[in-house]
Amino acid sequence: MDLRDNWRILLLLVFCLASTAVLLGPMMLPGGGGGTGLQYGLELSGGTRIRAPLIGMTAEEVDINGTDNITGVRRDLVDRLDVASNDIRFGQRSRTVELFSDNVSQAEFAAALRANGFEVQESDIRDGVTQATRDEVVTTLNDKINRGGLTGGGARQTTSGTGEHFVVVEVPNADRDEVLQLIEGRGEVFVTAHYPVQRNGSTVYEETRMLDNDDFASIGTAQSPGQSGSQPFVPVTLTADASDRFVQVMTENGFTGEGVANCPTGQALQDPDNAQGWCLYTVLDGEVVYAAQMSRDLAGSLENGDFQQDPRFTMTTTNMSDASQLSINLKAGALPTQLDISSGTSYFLQPSLAQEFKLFSLITGLVAWLAVSGMVFLRYGSPRVAIPMLATAAAEVFLLLGFASAIGLALDLSHIAGFIAVIGTGVDDLIIIADEILQEGKVATGRVFQNRFRKAFWVIGAAAATTIIAMSPLTVLSLGDLTGFAIVTIVGVLIGVLVTRPAYGDILRNLMLDQEQASS
Repeated sequence: MDLRDNWRILLLLVFCLASTAVLLGPMMLPGGGGGTGLQYGLELSGGTRIRAPLIGMTAEEVDINGTDNITGVRRDLVDRLDVASNDIRFGQRSRTVELFSDNVSQAEFAAALRANGFEVQESDIRDGVTQATRDEVVTTLNDKINRGGLTGGGARQTTSGTGEHFVVVEVPNADRDEVLQLIEGRGEVFVTAHYPVQRNGSTVYEETRMLDNDDFASIGTAQSPGQSGSQPFVPVTLTADASDRFVQVMTENGFTGEGVANCPTGQALQDPDNAQGWCLYTVLDGEVVYAAQMSRDLAGSLENGDFQQDPRFTMTTTNMSDASQLSINLKAGALPTQLDISSGTSYFLQPSLAQEFKLFSLITGLVAWLAVSGMVFLRYGSPRVAIPMLATAAAEVFLLLGFASAIGLALDLSHIAGFIAVIGTGVDDLIIIADEILQEGKVATGRVFQNRFRKAFWVIGAAAATTIIAMSPLTVLSLGDLTGFAIVTIVGVLIGVLVTRPAYGDILRNLMLDQEQASS
């Protein structure tokens, strides 16, 4: 066999060897556990899927750039609508104002904007948030899921047929409560100083928020209590600006003096608003998860300047679960808004049922391949033509599996449907090649074979281009399972046109012609 004339077959073999290495590589590595490189999604491994809209509404075409005092506008909106400052977001480029609250009506939002000089009617406000906010939510959720150790999971956007936008979170091998614990809140963390002040001859208590998610230069992992019997904690390091602010609040409000070790932590945790003392609250999504006293060592380092040189301390919680959640939220950052879980849908698939789906998917693929094999043999009646055709189709699926493993694609039922479609279209193209070459009479020379093969290849090339064009919109639109089906189908068509179809042509030429005929 002349290697120069059969390089397409060699290319197919190289790709098959590469796929084998990718698929079986983890099995060969120490500690690989005997598994392949394939990953399985929710429908083939079991787990939880949550689909929910984001809480919020958007006022569009608002002339924000004509306003000099955005800070003052924000403060007024916060007071009028009784929301938190971070519940309002201005988009100067997009000319939008977003409100992340479900306790305010569109009419109230429009009235508050008009009170600040914006020409906004209720009809200018729509339910939902902007694309930029959705992108930020998906990025943060993915970071949370990865840092939370929920391997194989992820978040993505999807759009319904009526134009509603949703965020879909899928986590294999996890139950609903475990996923909700990670994604349900905004993940907003801050540290608050609670201290007494004298006002009009009486003692009242004030709170000052000192630190939030953006004030930490580094965050460690949650650590369990040591032998000293302390609580679970997360080691953190502050930024320079946050360190200066922290020192200022502590020294100016008595924490380094009479406030040292002066916080009734038990009472403060149960009733943080009415605790009598100097307390440091760690707050997660609006809930105080720990109340701490100012230690003598920390107070001393604040006063002598050592803390500013090395602004490290520990954030303590009452249990390991809160500590882990605290660490994840600090690292991933806070969500701009929450998922509206009550308006969404959730779905949990038992792992045992997913294993049945996996088995049935394999059986379905084999049945499809065997059915195609039977029709090919009935049509040609010649193993010399049929066997290479079926082997090439099988190689195409094998290459697709290698591709899925290489890019870390988690296989679901939609991908399996794409594999079955690739089997059908692949064999269809190979039949076109065989018919074009065999049905027009005897192949006498290599030149005749090449002309007929080129003619057939133009037909399957045009069909492949049509398939790719038809499937391309599905890959960019957020249409859930259809996206996975389209991706697998397009990649399968490209592998066929670029690798397997040309290789089958070389195989068929070697079988139909002897060496002298092939060279003529």
